[in-house]
Amino acid sequence: MAPRVSVVIPAFNNADYLEETLRSALTQDYDDYEVVVADHSSTDDTADVIHHFAGDPRLRVLDPTPAGGGAKRNWDRVSQAAHGELIKLLPGDDLIKPDMLSAQVAVFDRYPSVTLCTTRRDLLNDAGKVIMRGRGVPRKLQGLHTGASAVRATVRAGSNLFGEPGCVMLRKAALEAIDWWDGTNSYVIDERSYCRALLADAAIGRGDFYGIPRSLGSFRVSGTQWSVRLATSQAEQVTAFHTDMAKTHPEIISQADLIEGNLRARAMAHARRLVYFALGFGHKG
Repeated sequence: MAPRVSVVIPAFNNADYLEETLRSALTQDYDDYEVVVADHSSTDDTADVIHHFAGDPRLRVLDPTPAGGGAKRNWDRVSQAAHGELIKLLPGDDLIKPDMLSAQVAVFDRYPSVTLCTTRRDLLNDAGKVIMRGRGVPRKLQGLHTGASAVRATVRAGSNLFGEPGCVMLRKAALEAIDWWDGTNSYVIDERSYCRALLADAAIGRGDFYGIPRSLGSFRVSGTQWSVRLATSQAEQVTAFHTDMAKTHPEIISQADLIEGNLRARAMAHARRLVYFALGFGHKG
C-alpha cells in the first residue's frame, strides 16, 4: 500500500547539513510515510551522505537529477516520485521536529477540506544555533481559513506567510493540478505554488488553509541571503508575483491589496537585510 505522506528532499550541495536533515525526517512519531531524496548533481559530498542512509527501508533514493533547471527541476522530480497523498518538501539543510508529521496529518484528518497546512518554525544560523523562535503563522492565519483569504493575506503582507517548504504539508493532487512547482519567480517558487494550489483545489470543493501556531520545524538562514543586490532582486520578484495574482484573480486581490503588498514587499526585503547584518551575516554594501 502507498504511504499516506511523502517527505521529499531535493538535495543540492547540502553535505554539511543533510545528515541532520535526514535524521529529522526518519525519526518521526508517525509511521505511515516515506522519504524520497534526489541529489541535484551536487559538487560536494552530498551523494556520500545520502549513501550512508540508503539501507533505511523508509528511504527511496532516486538517481541523481541532471544539473541545470534550477530548484524547479529537482523539486518537481522528487514530488512527482512521491507515492503519498500528502507531500512535505524538505530542503536538504532544514529540520522537522519528531511530531511534525503527526500534527499535520491530524489536521487533514479532522478537516477534509484542507489543501495546505503549515506550522511556525525556528530560524537557525549556519552553525545550527537558534537565532529566532516561533516565526510565521500570524494570529490572523491560525486555525482554519479559506484558501482565498490566506492568499489575500500573504499578498497584502508582502511576505510569505505560509513559511518555507519544510513547514508546509499539502495535497499532492493539488500540486499536480498546477503542473507542479511554479518557478516563474524563482525566489517565491514556494509561495506562488502554494497560492495556486489553494485556489485550484477550491474549484473542486477543497482549498482550505490551516495554520498551526506551534514551532515544529527549523529553517537555516544562509549568509548569502543578506546582500543589497539580492534584497532588490527579491523585492522585484515578489512584486511581479503579486501583480500576476491580481491580474489572474481580481476577485481575490484588489488594486488596494496589490499596492499595499508591493510597498510592504520592498520595505521588508531591505529590513530583512538589516536583520541579517545585525545577526552577523555580512557587511553593509
